[in-house]
Amino acid sequence: MKTIALYPGSFDPMTNGHLDILERATKLFDRVIVTVAVNNRKEAVFSGDERIELIETCIAGKEWSKNVEVKQFTGLLVDHAKKMNANTLVRGVRQISDFEYEFRMALTNKRLAPNIDTVFLMPDEEFTFISASIVKEVAYWDGDLSSFVPKAVAEALKKKFRK
Repeated sequence: MKTIALYPGSFDPMTNGHLDILERATKLFDRVIVTVAVNNRKEAVFSGDERIELIETCIAGKEWSKNVEVKQFTGLLVDHAKKMNANTLVRGVRQISDFEYEFRMALTNKRLAPNIDTVFLMPDEEFTFISASIVKEVAYWDGDLSSFVPKAVAEALKKKFRK
């Protein structure tokens, strides 16, 4: 049986920690679909299409990316997972506080879709403090983003915050 996993998130923006989790997931699953959540109730720096383009730019040419797709969705994650024939959700957990939230979400998703499992992956230690909100704050104040995000994302953030 082919294993298809969704790696969902807002990815606003994609960070080095996200890329680390994605690379790890490609070693565990036959296919990984990066699932960009578009939530109209949240204000994002990048549009859904811009996030997809940035993610595709960040993974382009990487050996492990050959079985990665990038899609966007709105709605319940488990509905999207069923539509994509995914049997696993991949979630990154950096700290205990992440785990508490992700654990509740995993239980909710399991209740809604008993055949879909959630797998938690920890990023490499060097990425455990990185969050999209920290990245946006550093970018807003024109700080050095080189250790937080790929170059393409840093450039896109600088353009956004220069306006």
